[in-house]
Amino acid sequence: MISRRNFIKSSSLGSLALMGLTMPDAFLLSAPAAKSQLYLRSNELLQTWGSKLRQLQVTDATRTTEYGGILCPTYNIVHGRVGDTILPFFHLAHKNNDSSYIDAAMLLYRWMEKTVSQEDGSWLNEPVKNSWKGTTIFTIIALTEALRNYSALMEPAFRNELTNRLKKAGEFVYTTFNIDYGNINYPISASYGLYLLGDTLDVRKFKTKGTELAHQAMKFITPKDKLLFGEGDPYYEPSKKGCFSVDLGYNVEESLPALTAYGLLTKDEEVLQKVTASLQAHMEFMLPDGGWDNSWGTRNYKWTYWGSRTSDGCQPAYALLADRDPRFYKVALLNTQLWKQCTKDGLLYGGPHYISHQVPPSVHHTFVHIKALVAIADLDLTDKADSSAVQLPREKVYDTRFFSDIQTYLVSKGKYRATVTAYDREYKKTKSGHATGGALTMLWHEKAGILLCASMNDYQLFEAGNMQPDNDPLSMPLTPRLELMIDGIAYRNINDLNAQMRVAHDHQKTIIETKSRLVDKDQNNPPQEEVRCSVNYIFSDNVVNIHFSYDGESYSDQVRTVVPLISPSTDILSATNQKITLQKESAKVYLSSSVKMIQLPTTGGRIFNFVPGLEAIPVQLEGNDIEVEIEIN
Repeated sequence: MISRRNFIKSSSLGSLALMGLTMPDAFLLSAPAAKSQLYLRSNELLQTWGSKLRQLQVTDATRTTEYGGILCPTYNIVHGRVGDTILPFFHLAHKNNDSSYIDAAMLLYRWMEKTVSQEDGSWLNEPVKNSWKGTTIFTIIALTEALRNYSALMEPAFRNELTNRLKKAGEFVYTTFNIDYGNINYPISASYGLYLLGDTLDVRKFKTKGTELAHQAMKFITPKDKLLFGEGDPYYEPSKKGCFSVDLGYNVEESLPALTAYGLLTKDEEVLQKVTASLQAHMEFMLPDGGWDNSWGTRNYKWTYWGSRTSDGCQPAYALLADRDPRFYKVALLNTQLWKQCTKDGLLYGGPHYISHQVPPSVHHTFVHIKALVAIADLDLTDKADSSAVQLPREKVYDTRFFSDIQTYLVSKGKYRATVTAYDREYKKTKSGHATGGALTMLWHEKAGILLCASMNDYQLFEAGNMQPDNDPLSMPLTPRLELMIDGIAYRNINDLNAQMRVAHDHQKTIIETKSRLVDKDQNNPPQEEVRCSVNYIFSDNVVNIHFSYDGESYSDQVRTVVPLISPSTDILSATNQKITLQKESAKVYLSSSVKMIQLPTTGGRIFNFVPGLEAIPVQLEGNDIEVEIEIN
């Protein structure tokens, strides 16, 4: 480990030069009179998370398997990708003039090389034989940024060792990756990672391939809505409805930041212009509290409301391009503030209601997202800091917007914001993932926050190493739905990939009408007959009404309507036969029905779903023609 006397305060730009970027002159404020809120919040969180991660490092040499790794306190394991924390450790050593972070980085590197390093140059995603190797590219980026910006803090022998190891990893990615490798986030990340590594080590072929991948990726931006696609397959073919494989979380937290970093490093204006337009399109899905509305995405099984479980964060894209659109600063700020709200005891929890439901977090969320904070830690956007002067798209009232590439409506009416989707592209060969069928996947209110929200149709560990198990026997989906259970098989309207939607207007009301069927995860009808459903969402400035109806006489006494009302355990609940009242901090929520409400059993007063980390009060309604009303005071 580096001795204290060799601890040198780097004379480089530090993390302002992170990712090898040359920032616009307006951003390089050597001693600003007043720091922006983004600067303050990001640095505060960086210190909090970094200190906790260092505390969790195993320093007992007798624990030979974990020695040097960062232990997840919830699952008592060391995740394979935890080596990426070497970058924030070096940053904090430089920022705080604290060599103990260098000791932590060196110890972590030794763990990584002993445990997940492979002969072919890759690093395993998990310390398990035959684990996925594609995440090698993220480790390349983290370690190359550490080498590029903090080499003055490294002993010469370690600097040489790291240089050689990175070149070996670069050869693995160079020979293994192409534009069709994995999901699109991998080749896009390789576009930046290979160019950065090639620029740092002076390897021309790495830079050449990085450029090729970046420009090939431009073909994965949809021509209509400018959303990045490729999170799932088939890569190149749209679905029956013309939809592409889009996941908001991976796009804003991983792929678009990587393209941003590539464009700024290479000064590639063609890429930067297209990325800026795509960031603007994705920004349409940010809610006014900083949450990302990925209620419909192909990979929303990792949705956490503030983002996605194992990607890095939207800040490096939106903050670094804030000179191109002042709204980008606000996106980065609001999301960072939401991270702070979801942080407890030094760790980032996987959703807004983890803490109220007493669900412990995975350390994975913290050690990947801290890298996004490092990327902007010395970026002070004081001239962009008046976030009240700009409005994000969903802060405005605009009635409806339709995104045909994902068959999704956004609604902005009065103080309500909503999402209704009939998106028919599932993730690869998985079934019963994101909601579809004309589902209301998000209902949000300016005073009350989230009121209704989708989860996975069935919570499944599509990526067991990157998701948390749900052991609650009373757990259920959060999405409002019509449902029929036969012999353990769920037939739901929110499964129907063939559902149709249309918008209508009646005086001051906006109506989204949906037609669907009750089908199982394989799109099969119930055994006796087809059950057709009609679910209409009626939005006015002050009230939202939902009208559920269905036909199918064979199942008239078996179909149920389920409306899980999103509510943390801290809300005060009162109920009558046909009305539920929630007292929140700054609002009262009223849920009423035309028929008797039955509160379904829960563990501890609320159900909880890991997607996207919310609690709810599950309400069951019976009948083939039901009206539900939601009102806020």
